[in-house]
Amino acid sequence: MNFVAPDFMPVLPELFVLAMTCLIVVVDVFLEQRQRHITYGLAQLTLLGAALLTLFSYAQAPVTTMFGHYIKDAMGDLLKLFIYLTSAAVFLYSRDYLRRRDLFKGEYYMLGLFGVLGMMVMVSAHSLLTVYLGLELLSLSLYALVAIDRDSPIASEAAMKYFVLGSLASGMLLYGISMIYGATGSVDLQVVADSVANQGADNLVLVFGLVFLVVGLSFKLGAVPFHMWLPDVYQGAPTSVTLFIGSAPKLAAFALLMRILVEGLGALQGDWQQMLVILAALSMATGNLIAIAQANIKRMLAYSTISHIGFMLLGILAGTPDGYAAAMFYTIVYVLMAVGAFGVIILLSRAGFEAENIDDFKGLNDRNPWLAFVMMVIMMSMAGVPFLAGFYAKWMVLQSIVNVGLVWLAILGVVFSVIGAFYYLRVVKCVYFDKPEQNEPIEMSLDTEIVISANGLLLVVIGLYPTVLMTWCATALLN
Repeated sequence: MNFVAPDFMPVLPELFVLAMTCLIVVVDVFLEQRQRHITYGLAQLTLLGAALLTLFSYAQAPVTTMFGHYIKDAMGDLLKLFIYLTSAAVFLYSRDYLRRRDLFKGEYYMLGLFGVLGMMVMVSAHSLLTVYLGLELLSLSLYALVAIDRDSPIASEAAMKYFVLGSLASGMLLYGISMIYGATGSVDLQVVADSVANQGADNLVLVFGLVFLVVGLSFKLGAVPFHMWLPDVYQGAPTSVTLFIGSAPKLAAFALLMRILVEGLGALQGDWQQMLVILAALSMATGNLIAIAQANIKRMLAYSTISHIGFMLLGILAGTPDGYAAAMFYTIVYVLMAVGAFGVIILLSRAGFEAENIDDFKGLNDRNPWLAFVMMVIMMSMAGVPFLAGFYAKWMVLQSIVNVGLVWLAILGVVFSVIGAFYYLRVVKCVYFDKPEQNEPIEMSLDTEIVISANGLLLVVIGLYPTVLMTWCATALLN
């Protein structure tokens, strides 16, 4: 039998990131601590190179390679571009934070790049096996990142919780994959989709496999009632790691749901839609209600993330092209908001001090009016205030479920959005109307100031002109 080599051209960005990360591992060994900025520069160069490769080979039509395990399409390419952009911002915001805490090590950037590679594999997965490989590469990188501060007992505890519960989720997912394989005889998502379409919900093994897959995915997403790890990990991890966990992986999680539920198990939509309705409603309710009681802003943003996951699920459970596009738009906007919010927290932190409490934001307007304005924009966008990106994202998601007759769920979403506005506006109140408890100047480099400013202004621009990004999302999903 002749072996036919797969086409490696569609996989070029992944191969480039892998090769560069391995190079950085070797180079970093020979660097002294004062030369560590070279590792940082190489990491940013890796993301830039991957972005250029993805742009130059942007998919006009879906292409499968690696014996059907990998697909290159417009949805994957668009999500990858935002993963690179987000990760580059994360590395930039984290640089000075890590340096002040003697954590400015090559390991942070290596693990970050391996995490990016895991996300890229997840985004382009065309088989359940590739899905699992990408997810585990990302998860293992994140477990190690959470524990990167070896002198912190809180970080070590958070890493252990994350590892144990993440392993449980992986086991659930793997069990679900094995049941789907048993029922369909394949892990290729296209073959699975065809087989499921023929069998329908009559095959009990298939339905049980679906349940285990949804439970495993819900753990990874942090959807209620599988959210118990998320607040503790957000609070316990160093803020630079929380910034990474709370941003780019959400784009990969959206891709995971689309690949498995929509492309692979689309014929079982009636079954997984009911499960997602319950997960979305519980996530919006629990996330918004518990966030009100939080004094720690990282913990508050963790519960906020849970509520936003609920909104993202609304678009997917609608089961329409408009719903999928709205969910993708929502995920991208949420990631931009999360990067900005944790970015400001990092900028307010300094050596020996973590700006983890909401009270630490008191009087920020007196200390740095521009940074206060950026934080206000981010918080109001998260709350869904009109003319900001977050408002349009929620509007499109709610509209998509109204169009399929789930009006009660849309009303629930509106009610919990109004409740959620309270804790976001509480931060704005601290920023503008309270007297500062800290008077130290906020130090940030010019490149950080430019990026955090662009981050905030982008939310205003997308809110005023949302059609460009929305059209891009819709076109990518139609391809």
